[in-house]
Amino acid sequence: MGWQSVGLVVVLHMALLIGPGSGIGANWGTQATHPLPPSIVVKMLKDNGFEKVKLFDADANILKALSKSGIQVMVGIPNDMLLSLANSEQAAQNWVAQNVSSHAVDIRYVAVGNEPFLAAYNGTYIGLLLPALQNVQSALVKAGLASQVKVTVPLNADVYQSSSNLPSDGDFRSDIHQLMLQIVQFLNDNGSPFTINIYPFISLYNDPNFPTDFAFFDGASSSAINDGGRVYDNVFDANHDTLVWALQKNGYGNLSIIVGEIGWPTDGDKNANPKFAQQFNQGFMSRVTAGKGTPMRPSPVNAYLFSLIDEDAKSIQPGNFERHWGLFYFDGTPKYPLTLTSSNGLVPAKDVQYQAKKWCVMSPMASLDDPQVGPSVSYAYF
Repeated sequence: MGWQSVGLVVVLHMALLIGPGSGIGANWGTQATHPLPPSIVVKMLKDNGFEKVKLFDADANILKALSKSGIQVMVGIPNDMLLSLANSEQAAQNWVAQNVSSHAVDIRYVAVGNEPFLAAYNGTYIGLLLPALQNVQSALVKAGLASQVKVTVPLNADVYQSSSNLPSDGDFRSDIHQLMLQIVQFLNDNGSPFTINIYPFISLYNDPNFPTDFAFFDGASSSAINDGGRVYDNVFDANHDTLVWALQKNGYGNLSIIVGEIGWPTDGDKNANPKFAQQFNQGFMSRVTAGKGTPMRPSPVNAYLFSLIDEDAKSIQPGNFERHWGLFYFDGTPKYPLTLTSSNGLVPAKDVQYQAKKWCVMSPMASLDDPQVGPSVSYAYF
């Protein structure tokens, strides 16, 4: 069913008051064994001045908590739904009706899939993404929501590359070049942004010879790149503008860009620690609050920090750091000082309920010969 008329008027009014690129956003992931109640997380978002949040699915309880919060939302569609959405317009209409139309939430974007062209997926989603995008767009049009809710797809930065170390040599990856142009044309035709996830930490993680100072925003003159008079003193700017050049040389130089994910983990690797995370995120935030963009796009960057809270149930296949991207620990406690929109630093979650402390005692019925005893004891201990 559609929004009630009052809810629609509220959302449209908010859309007029809040610009699409205003404020700083956060990614709110939910792969945790002990997630905070959505109402507490929404309060934490507001207390810390976040005006936008990016979700990886369309959890009804989270959307209910975000109702009338004033927070702009990018709601996500997981990759495992791309097959049904690509093959059925009705499935897309049902998804929009259930997850967009029925909530009085300021939904600005629908993220169709998440980094679907990663090499790890072995091309599974290459033929599915564009028709899924098209069907979701058609569903939004049919629901009368296409003017305020835009379709996008968060992509990993490996969808483009440079034949040298210069951003101006950037272009889309050769194996998906034609498909990327079709996707870009679709985004352009529908007034949608290109959403890209950029991780300088991964550059450092993947290459032991990568210059550490170039990963941060401290003016690494020893590693700076001069590209036709444009000087790049950090890898984020160089990566971002490689995308700008890829868009520009293919005729879409004015397409808007959202940085869907950017951040630094605090554990799980020698370079993943609170000191580096604070240095990176504060450096990035200082640029955002100063209204500084990149050499090719000087206007302020529209971005979502990754991530809000640690997720201890995430797969560690990409690396042990995967569970440690949060600005906050799992209970909403800040990990390190960080100035976002005020001088007071991060504000912890309020009204968090903790379980009483208990001792773990081995059952007298347990056999030391049971192969499950060792792992169970280790889990209880740690």
